[in-house]
Amino acid sequence: MMINVLSIVSYPVLPALVGGQKGIALFYKYFSKYVNLVCVATKKNDPLKAEGYTVLNILSNSPFRYINIFYFFTLKKIIRERKISHLLLEHPYYGWLGVLLKKFCGIKLIVHSHNIEALRWKALGKWWWKILWQYEGWAYRQADVNFFKQDDDRTYAIRRFKLHPEKCVEITYGIEQSFPPSPEEKQAARKYLLQEHSIPANHHILLFNGAFNYLPNLNGLKYIIHQIHPALQQINDFQYTILLCGKDIPAQISQNKIPGVVFAGFVPDIAVYFKGADIFLNPITEGGGIKTKLVEALGYDMNAVSTQNGAIGIDPALCNNKLTVVTDSNWHSFADFIYRASRNKTHIPPAYFEHFYWGDIARLAALFIDKK
Repeated sequence: MMINVLSIVSYPVLPALVGGQKGIALFYKYFSKYVNLVCVATKKNDPLKAEGYTVLNILSNSPFRYINIFYFFTLKKIIRERKISHLLLEHPYYGWLGVLLKKFCGIKLIVHSHNIEALRWKALGKWWWKILWQYEGWAYRQADVNFFKQDDDRTYAIRRFKLHPEKCVEITYGIEQSFPPSPEEKQAARKYLLQEHSIPANHHILLFNGAFNYLPNLNGLKYIIHQIHPALQQINDFQYTILLCGKDIPAQISQNKIPGVVFAGFVPDIAVYFKGADIFLNPITEGGGIKTKLVEALGYDMNAVSTQNGAIGIDPALCNNKLTVVTDSNWHSFADFIYRASRNKTHIPPAYFEHFYWGDIARLAALFIDKK
């Protein structure tokens, strides 16, 4: 008999356009194969985009939604009517509400951490991160189960927040494919990119994508333009074009004409770019958690060069030399390893998909909570 789970998502994720949104939408798509899932979300979410589960647009879009005590009564009614046994919080911010519902409804509480939120805000220079750190730890301790996106966060939380290890499990970000694209698919995608962006056939295609209204991604873009690209130009026999994809590239950057750099902006099908490009660049030095775009790029059998911060949560041992990790901000070495990666002919191994395929991730999550 499948268990009944109610989740709370306090921000827009449907339609899922960027990594964090996909992390929830795709997890729920596969998780709902193992549980009966109902999602309470903000009014900005589109219920028709949900696959396999029900979305109820109950939460307001106001910042005050996080302290609205009246949601307790609304959710209590849903829990009773739908015979909910488990409440799943995306992020710890609704910890107070989850604890109240756990106490008065007799349900199990799950907190799904996407990173250690307090440390992410600390890295972004927010003075109040210590207050959040205390609250975040409290929310995790009240939960019956804690999901963490990567094992470093899990071990950090066990050690610093004094959590019971048996209540904590790594539920990573995933990919929908369970095997890499064929050589024919990759060749067809490369041909498309060459034609679409007028790239010479002898060039290596280097790719970076992200949502550039997020400061770590915007800074990564600047590192590529001002540090990595000039360093690559010093390598005499390396012919390449850098493709930059994603929403909200500032006009003062994208309007520049930089030889060897193409500002593609938002593209309707990023999968074509992952299949057709040769090397993924991940020069992220800020922010916490696993970087979803790197997980996806490796799943498409791309070579990748990443900073240490950008590679959090991805074990290079799973990647068969497809992933090179460079010390943060060492841009000359970063460029040198891009050149080396251009000669790498290995392929992403089955072990990578065993770890990052959404179907296996969701099954692990369902089995873990079923035992609690």
